[in-house]
Amino acid sequence: MPLRVGIIGAGIMGLALAQRLSARGVRVTVLERERQAGGLTTYHDYGLFWWDRFYHVILSSDTQLIQYLHEIGLGDRLRWSAARAGLYAKGRFYSVSTTLELLRFPLVGIIGKLRLARTILACNRIRDWRELESVSVEEWLIRMCGRRTYEAFWKPLLLAKLGAQYKRVSAVFIWSYITRLFSTRDTTAQRNQLGYVSGGYRTVITRLEELIQAAGGTIRLNTPVQAIEPGAHAGITIKINGGHEHFDKVIWTGPIDAGSPLATQGLVSVEASADPIEYLGVVCPVLVTRRPLLPYYTLNLADADVPFTGVIGMSSIVPTDETAGYYLTYFPKYVPTGDPEFHLPDETITQRFFEGARRLFPDLRESDVVGLHLNKAAKVQPLQVLDYSKRVPRVTTRHTDFFVLNTSQFVNSTLNNNAVIRAVNEFVQEHHLCFETAEDRSASALSTLSSP
Repeated sequence: MPLRVGIIGAGIMGLALAQRLSARGVRVTVLERERQAGGLTTYHDYGLFWWDRFYHVILSSDTQLIQYLHEIGLGDRLRWSAARAGLYAKGRFYSVSTTLELLRFPLVGIIGKLRLARTILACNRIRDWRELESVSVEEWLIRMCGRRTYEAFWKPLLLAKLGAQYKRVSAVFIWSYITRLFSTRDTTAQRNQLGYVSGGYRTVITRLEELIQAAGGTIRLNTPVQAIEPGAHAGITIKINGGHEHFDKVIWTGPIDAGSPLATQGLVSVEASADPIEYLGVVCPVLVTRRPLLPYYTLNLADADVPFTGVIGMSSIVPTDETAGYYLTYFPKYVPTGDPEFHLPDETITQRFFEGARRLFPDLRESDVVGLHLNKAAKVQPLQVLDYSKRVPRVTTRHTDFFVLNTSQFVNSTLNNNAVIRAVNEFVQEHHLCFETAEDRSASALSTLSSP
């Protein structure tokens, strides 16, 4: 009989794991508590079209993700568009998309611009990220660039990515962000471009579901896991919907603080520091309009009175034939998971949003708006505070058939789908013998016998 593996969580990590293992002959069952697969990369019905619930793009340096998309037959669905970035400060919009525009940026003097370039070069030369882990990102950037350049350029970016919690984050965050953004491209043609898959991540999720099911796997949505226990003799038993199901192996892909209460001490121990992992959530209104609001993909905000931490002009890179002729703009605000603002009534959030949107876009008319969609996620990314790697729970699986893989283990990279695919590839490679099927063993034996 084929090896039966249960994977808990149908985000991109869980689905990619399931696809990788099912392609090797493993019989996988993916268990997901939500009604829709995809996790943070899932899609949303915007009325006349579907697109990503939260904003996502692909960098040309995301080699592992791009290779994986080709492997699952979506290479021809990749599209690339010129990337533009803007900054809103003192009531004005500034384009900061090119080197020339940065040189002309009036809020930073020539010395500040030289120090800005030095900071980017320094990040690309740093190989041991641990030397930055005990320094706050604010302190390090001010030291490198000076306060004026920091306030005008870097602080808005930190707010856009981390909200008010940026002051607690280490310099590893900006190092990983810059090295990813400015890493060596495979082709000069895509040097200043951002990518997406035609149809958005709905295309990717649908393809993964099809591949998993074609290989004999199963994806069960709206199926919360109630308990995880060692099997009577071997393997793992999962309690689902009041019943029990047995698997040869089980992989948990969710946040560890959600998983550890479910697993008995016979399966896993979590050696956490005195300071537990904290997560950022996001409150993200998404506006569908009849006309474009801005020409940039990212608009960083240096205005504390605007009630969101950035603006993402998705339609600056995704043509409107993907979105039924309309324009899509995201207005994220990042807050700690337990922040009261995350739990405000939708009406209050909507009112504050429109007040802020009209501050940025005073010519926005009611007739321009096709729809407003309010999306939230409680746990978007771990907050990489000072000495974060020392806070990461040391997860020890005490059962040979139970495994844990999740994003809290990312200690030296920002959360992105390229990092997720890299983690999946490394997990499968590291544990390939644990998930070896009878066919794998037979092929290995034949190879050994045929060797001279």
